[in-house]
Amino acid sequence: MTTRTYSVPGISCGHCKNAIEGELAPLNDVESALVDIDAKTVTVVGEITEADVRAAVDEAGYEVASVE
Repeated sequence: MTTRTYSVPGISCGHCKNAIEGELAPLNDVESALVDIDAKTVTVVGEITEADVRAAVDEAGYEVASVE
C-alpha cells in the first residue's frame, strides 16, 4: 500500500475537507484519504495514481501544488 501526501494551498475550512475527501473516498484505489486543514495537505493511502488524485482534487475545486 502506498501513502502520499499532497500540498493543497487552497484548503481553509471544513467544507474544503469534506469536498476533497468526498471526491477521493469512493475511488476504488483509495484505502483512505485524510485532509489536514491546518497543514493544507491531503494524505492518500492506496494504489491510486498521482494523476487520479490530482483529477479528484480538481473536481472538488482545488489544486494540488506539490507531492511530499
